[in-house]
Amino acid sequence: TFVKKVSRIGRYFWCIYFSEINDSDGKPGSSQQTLKGTSRWTASLENLLEDPEGVKRFREFLKKEFSEENVLFWLACEEFKKTQDKKQMQEKAKEIYMTFLSSKASCQVNVEGQSRLNETMLEEPHPLMFQKLQDQIFNLMKYDSYSRFLKSDIFLKHKRAEEQEENSSEAQSVAKRASRIYNT
Repeated sequence: TFVKKVSRIGRYFWCIYFSEINDSDGKPGSSQQTLKGTSRWTASLENLLEDPEGVKRFREFLKKEFSEENVLFWLACEEFKKTQDKKQMQEKAKEIYMTFLSSKASCQVNVEGQSRLNETMLEEPHPLMFQKLQDQIFNLMKYDSYSRFLKSDIFLKHKRAEEQEENSSEAQSVAKRASRIYNT
């Protein structure tokens, strides 16, 4: 029916919309793009997911592995937890369910216990209703995708670019100090 088609199209666009919102977070030239950035990423997946540039690079990697939906689901759950208005929470819960968890989801994630969360539970949402599923996806990323990401061309190229930027900045600083010494 028309309603089902619109609903499916809406979920698809929501997935793309959510994806674009998180793409815009990584601002070029930010302090996150220093050597400390990639060093922090290697320390833990948590650190990587706290850094907008890290999320952007990790998503780029997951997209190539055909598993970008995992990080999108994790991010959607993080946003959901911040929602305080009950009506908005209901709407977001339905969006998350229809986009990532239902059998007709446009960006379906593969989680155990997916069937335990049903549409009737969406009527009385609470901030932690997706927590167990989010934890499953986090662990899947942590023990599967994350280690491969740290060895990937995407990560290594970004790390080299940071190192070159750092070395260039250091060389300029040395030149400025030398200039001050010899010009005084």
